Amino acid sequence: MLTLGKMDGKAGGDAICRALEEMMSAGANLEELLGRAVELLHSSNRRFHWTGIYELFPDNVLRLGPFIGAPTDHVFIAVGRGVCGTAVAEGRNINVPDVSKAPDYLACSAATRSELVVLIRRDGTLFGQIDIDSHQVDAFNDRTVDRVEKVADCLAGAYALRRKRAARKGRQV
Repeated sequence: MLTLGKMDGKAGGDAICRALEEMMSAGANLEELLGRAVELLHSSNRRFHWTGIYELFPDNVLRLGPFIGAPTDHVFIAVGRGVCGTAVAEGRNINVPDVSKAPDYLACSAATRSELVVLIRRDGTLFGQIDIDSHQVDAFNDRTVDRVEKVADCLAGAYALRRKRAARKGRQV
């Protein structure tokens, strides 16, 4: 079986990664994997009220990919703006327990109280991020963060594999 994630012992996320690996082995493309990852993550925790993936493009803009939850006006986010853009600019995951205290928070919903942004990256390359909002303050404990990080690592493996295959075919991704 194809292994997308680096098995680093992180708790949780294993079942989601196995499902994604099975999809890859069956020939699913990256867009299908991203959509399924969002579905599985969103349904894994009742505190997840908005779950989506933003992909980073060469123009330093995050572009919204698949998501579950209320529609958002934030389809494009510049690197450095809001929690999502700040995570990319600083190269780190961000868990905001109370968005009312975040200085550059971009509100997607008036009901959002906390936000988690986990980068999708591998070997120095940043591909995008998983963004999760909750209507509860302090919704993301360490176990939850670990699970989302595990899924992000699996997705990073899928992005890296796509890049490698494209390079063999002489295409830029």
